[in-house]
Amino acid sequence: MKFNFKAKSKEGGIVSSVFEAGNQAEALASLKQTYETVLFIEPKSNHSLNININFFSSVKMKEKIMFTKNIAGMLEAGIAISRALQILQKQTTNKYFKKIIADIEDAVARGSSFSDGLAKHRDVFPQLFISIVRAGEESGGMVQALREVGSNLEKSYNLNKKIKGAMMYPSVILGAIVVIGVLMMIYVVPTLTKTFKDLGTELPATTKLVIFVSDFMAGNPLLVLLILVGVVGAGYMVLKIKKTKRMLDWLIPRLPAIGTIVRETYTARTARTLSSLILAGIDITRAIAITKDVVQNTYYKDVLENAKVVVEKGGTLSSVFKDNLKLYPIMLGEMVEVGEETGKLSTMLADIAGFYETEVDNKTKNLSTIIEPVLMIFIGIAVGFFAVSMLSPMYSLMDSIG
Repeated sequence: MKFNFKAKSKEGGIVSSVFEAGNQAEALASLKQTYETVLFIEPKSNHSLNININFFSSVKMKEKIMFTKNIAGMLEAGIAISRALQILQKQTTNKYFKKIIADIEDAVARGSSFSDGLAKHRDVFPQLFISIVRAGEESGGMVQALREVGSNLEKSYNLNKKIKGAMMYPSVILGAIVVIGVLMMIYVVPTLTKTFKDLGTELPATTKLVIFVSDFMAGNPLLVLLILVGVVGAGYMVLKIKKTKRMLDWLIPRLPAIGTIVRETYTARTARTLSSLILAGIDITRAIAITKDVVQNTYYKDVLENAKVVVEKGGTLSSVFKDNLKLYPIMLGEMVEVGEETGKLSTMLADIAGFYETEVDNKTKNLSTIIEPVLMIFIGIAVGFFAVSMLSPMYSLMDSIG
């Protein structure tokens, strides 16, 4: 088996090459005898084409968490990994996941490692999951590794669930406003329009605009639907453009109120992922590379890519966090520095992750209170515009009659 590696030689130079060994543990042990420090090591990919045809199939995060916890529990009870997978295959109700578990069990039965079986399904199991399991296999601490993966996934799932839950209220309100607005344009405004035409009164520009939109929506429902689908589709495509995504990635962490939650969420996710990987025995540069794949924001990815380069050159991780205080809080850099000095980096990262997960939890509970006044202002403007547009001609008519 071949491995890509990067190491610091005894003369101080950096060497990048390929090494062949039976497994990663053997490769690491051999390289340590030759080089002063092994900075990075991973299995060499065959880059085989892997086409996923299950476009409409998925495995929910809750299913992955239960899968991980159940495997850990059965292994701790002394059940062989192959037998544990057979049991879980029978238990799961997700047909897609059932096939994946069966494929992993078949790979294990043929002599492959559990992590190699997981690696065949990277669309379901993230690199974080695979790397920690592989580290557990090599160290003999598979149960602990699985428990660490399960804990990491569960904390990430709960954090995302709280954020989504906080955004549910404004989403429902805005959705209701849109539906009510469309219904009024199609059914209410035409009635008032008929009245205005019968009276022959001169209409303000805003009223004419509302009537024009109403007539268009009522007379062309299919076209309106196509336009709506087109706008949504175009918006989705625009968001996929790299420049647009990078612009949003810069803007969102800087928004009032929401920006703080976003920054603390990324801080918690970065610290939690690094802590889990380092605790599993994965080298620091590899841990940073995997964490970079976990965060979605391109600016945070840039910071972690820079951190990987700095650490490979002999620098400290804390110095990178301290140099990027617009994205990461000063507390992260200080805690990481203490961890580096005391040799308890994983523990310090876990502590900082727990702290910011609690902060995000508290802030998301109050998010609806922050958003509510903004929604009220938006609703007031919308209702006020409609009321003035449709009622002012009536008042003008009454004044002329009086």
